[in-house]
Amino acid sequence: MAVIGHDEAEKAFLEAWRGGRLHHAWLLAGPQGMGKASFAARVARFLATHGRAGEGHAMSLDDPGDAAAGKLVDAGNHPEIIHMARQLKDKSKDLARNITIDQVRGMIRRQHLSLSLGEWRVIVIDAVDDLETDGANALLKTLEEPPAKTLFLLISHSPGRLLPTIRSRCRTLRFQPVDRDVMTSWLHDIRSMLDMAELRAIVAASGGVPGKALALIDSDVAAMEKKLLAIASSGDPGNRLREALAREVGGTSNRARLELVIDIVPGLLAQIARERPIAEIASVLAQWDRVQRNVRDAIRGSYDGAMVGFEIGNCLAELAPRHAQTAR
Repeated sequence: MAVIGHDEAEKAFLEAWRGGRLHHAWLLAGPQGMGKASFAARVARFLATHGRAGEGHAMSLDDPGDAAAGKLVDAGNHPEIIHMARQLKDKSKDLARNITIDQVRGMIRRQHLSLSLGEWRVIVIDAVDDLETDGANALLKTLEEPPAKTLFLLISHSPGRLLPTIRSRCRTLRFQPVDRDVMTSWLHDIRSMLDMAELRAIVAASGGVPGKALALIDSDVAAMEKKLLAIASSGDPGNRLREALAREVGGTSNRARLELVIDIVPGLLAQIARERPIAEIASVLAQWDRVQRNVRDAIRGSYDGAMVGFEIGNCLAELAPRHAQTAR
């Protein structure tokens, strides 16, 4: 699939490589879903399949380079590409809360080994925001005295939360939300079966983040809107619809569905407000304020997706016509 939103970052990296001025650490900063991990994978493959910095005239990170090295990268077996991320908990499908100090120490030990293939060792940390405190400090020491021919790609969704000393030792590439018209055209090219009205709604809800737009498409926006409107129109007597919503968006694996609900509720409330008498608009706005408070409180706390989903359902149920509320 074609990438979007990487043009400026790719240009900056290739200019540094061609000029032999490749900084040892790059901070890939921007909203989650901008494709920063995809960009890091392209950079890692590029360095694994090309020679010394400044050699050659590759015009793109997707220049194939050495075919044998490329096959190893594609198979996930290239010895000089190290990928660090949160690991699965023991006997669990859930990810650990952090990238641990032991993972960082393992990466540092690898740095003492001689390169066995190619000119570069590439270390991708996805995301550097997930490092526990000791791990961040250990990484900082490595960035202060970087090994030769080693390049760090630090993916960050919230660079302001990183240690300032880590940020100061990196060259930052910023991945900004994509313009609406560009995003709409891109989605139309890769999802041509969607009508333009639905595409525009998805682009608006995505905030210019390609990964979020794709998640919205894959989550079936229309089906979710229908479920939420059913709560708002019926009042959900017996809580059946709200309980189903809570199950659907609860748990770590359903975070994308919860974010989808949070994204599309404003549009639904606007639709409801347009259909109500002027005297009832204030009550619709009050429920939107309530939704925002619930989301903020959840983020500050444990972010219980099921609870947030049920509370959003409660807000919508309060907007049911009076005869439906009486039936409750």
